[in-house]
Amino acid sequence: MELEEKNPDPKYGESRKFDPNFKGPIHNRGCTDILCCILFILALLGYFAVGILAWSQGDPRKVIYPTDSRGQFCGQAGTPLEKKPLLFYFNILKCASPLVLLEFQCPTTQLCVESCPDRHLTLVKAKLGNKEDREYYQKFCKEGVDFAALSPPELLRDGLCPAMLMPSKPFTRRCLPALGTMKGGVVVVGNETTFDAGQGVSINASEVLEASKKSNVVVEARQVAMRIFEDYTQSWYWILLGLVIAMIVSLIFIVLLRFLAGVMVWVMIVLVILVIGYGIFHCYMEYASLKGEPGADVTIRDLGLQTDFSVYLQIRQTWLAFMIILAIVEVIIILLLIFLRKRILIAIALIKEASRAVGHVMSSLFYPLLTFALLAVVIAYWAITAVFLSTSNEQVYKVFNNSECPFSRDTCDPQTFNTSNASAQCPDAECLFAFYGGETVYHRYLILFQFYNVFLFFWCANFVTALGQVTLSGAFASYYWAFKKPDDIPAYPIFSSLGRALRYHAGSLAFGSLILSLVQVIRVLLEYLDHKLKGAQNKFAKFLLSCMKCCFWCLEKCIKFLNRNAYIMIAIYGKNFCTSARDAFFLLMRNIVRVAVLDKVTDFLLFLGKLLIVGIVGIFSFFFFSGRIKAVEEAAPSLNYYWVPILTVVVGSYLIAHGFFSVYAMCVDTLFLCFCEDLERNDGSSERPYFMSPELHEILSKTKRSVSLSLSAAWY
Repeated sequence: MELEEKNPDPKYGESRKFDPNFKGPIHNRGCTDILCCILFILALLGYFAVGILAWSQGDPRKVIYPTDSRGQFCGQAGTPLEKKPLLFYFNILKCASPLVLLEFQCPTTQLCVESCPDRHLTLVKAKLGNKEDREYYQKFCKEGVDFAALSPPELLRDGLCPAMLMPSKPFTRRCLPALGTMKGGVVVVGNETTFDAGQGVSINASEVLEASKKSNVVVEARQVAMRIFEDYTQSWYWILLGLVIAMIVSLIFIVLLRFLAGVMVWVMIVLVILVIGYGIFHCYMEYASLKGEPGADVTIRDLGLQTDFSVYLQIRQTWLAFMIILAIVEVIIILLLIFLRKRILIAIALIKEASRAVGHVMSSLFYPLLTFALLAVVIAYWAITAVFLSTSNEQVYKVFNNSECPFSRDTCDPQTFNTSNASAQCPDAECLFAFYGGETVYHRYLILFQFYNVFLFFWCANFVTALGQVTLSGAFASYYWAFKKPDDIPAYPIFSSLGRALRYHAGSLAFGSLILSLVQVIRVLLEYLDHKLKGAQNKFAKFLLSCMKCCFWCLEKCIKFLNRNAYIMIAIYGKNFCTSARDAFFLLMRNIVRVAVLDKVTDFLLFLGKLLIVGIVGIFSFFFFSGRIKAVEEAAPSLNYYWVPILTVVVGSYLIAHGFFSVYAMCVDTLFLCFCEDLERNDGSSERPYFMSPELHEILSKTKRSVSLSLSAAWY
């Protein structure tokens, strides 16, 4: 074993030799991967060009406002339709056509109105009725119609007025029939089951129901989105308070970890087990309390997809599923702790050393704020560009008709339609707004611009992450290789490391993030193909796609791990990406036992810390937003879905905790790699002292030997 440790496998490269002049991150370094740096700059310039082009062509109002048959926005400020925010369908029954599912547009005239109809009234009855009925009905006719001069057949022939009005309610800014259900399941509209359509035809309310469903196929998801947005407007300050609490808890935990690393790790382990245990207990109590309640035994499959997600919390199966999931997580964590109990003691020693490093480089705790800010800019630019690209299509009009017509569904121009051949040959045809599209060069390559937007988003986000990793690893490497701590540590290690990274290694960071981005884009394409092939019956294609998704997921994880260690070597030695990746890989392979035993166990302990913070903040936010804390019940906002702020706080808390703990994780990885380098460089003689604390050096240097002996004994 001794010989095996002293003479590692030569295929993993030679160990580094002792260098008396080496004192940490090299300051005299040159620029690396210049070509990739130039490529990244050109890609960014292209990204800005795509953004400017999208902003000049796009119109986000198409997402916000409904559009009438002439392509005008209902309710848009500063336009003649400013006081008409609602969209009215002349004949809602035509929305039951399969055409709606193909073109997302009802083949009927659509008009912007001030308010939805609140009564049932036919065109004939309005013409024969009093002045009030005529004035009321004219509000739902096209603008400029001489309602008094024209007869009902003329108004209907020219498509100037609807044949009838029915009680409606605004739904996502659209007037849809006020549907209801009486006892026995009879569908009604305004307490009536049948309607006079005004042309001697009677229609049933169930037909209106089917038409309403089809007309709402595009906007049903928007209802949930609007309710979620409303919940955010009601609870944003409480969400912000929850995230601030998560930040304070994370900071307190990190500070305590600095001074009481050993105690805090064990406290963290116990609290994680208790928090998950309480979650299991709470789920069981909810499950038991619903026993015998009407409808509580309905299964999730029978319930189907509901827009009101609180409905799922009223059935027992939901709480049973939560309880089983938490129980499985609890068992896994306990088993891991049992099997890794000896390794946890070694990992605690490494965390203690990381705590000392963080204590000497306190500015590292605030560096994640810069990473968050840069990522926020990248995400905001991507989202805004995506919205402008998706709304940069032009209005496309098509011919809609009731009888057979050779021009049916052809593109038309509403300005010249009345004098065209289509209008002459098809008297009942109309030129209506169909959808947004276009046939220009810009519109033909629009999908490529969207793809470029996604690709550059991944590249920029990965570059920002890589910049943070190189900066932190450079600062912590300065701490490790300082012989007299803290005297030999640079005055501003974070700023010095950030400056070196941007000045010399932007190309290497761009190279590593480019490789990772290519894999991530391929994964996105595979997910897109999987979505498209969901209805396919080819099982072999599905199996092959699943295998490819699994392989690229594994490849992404491997590349992230290799990049992380390559960035550490770049921060220390200042070499290019490929050389640094090779050196890091060989160094890890020469110390593979220590990597498996120490590095991953430490990552597991830090993950438990993040889990604890998320659990504590998540439990308190659940009790607050669900109104279960009597003392602050009145302060809790009234919400459509109380899970919206809870989920936001939980996800935000994890990101905040991840930001703080990522500093520790980067510190541990850097110190571990530096320690492996230290062991190979020095033999422990007085002329060649180790740079790590004697206590930790003794523990870590014995790790490989003890594990190797254990494996050897088990083998024989």
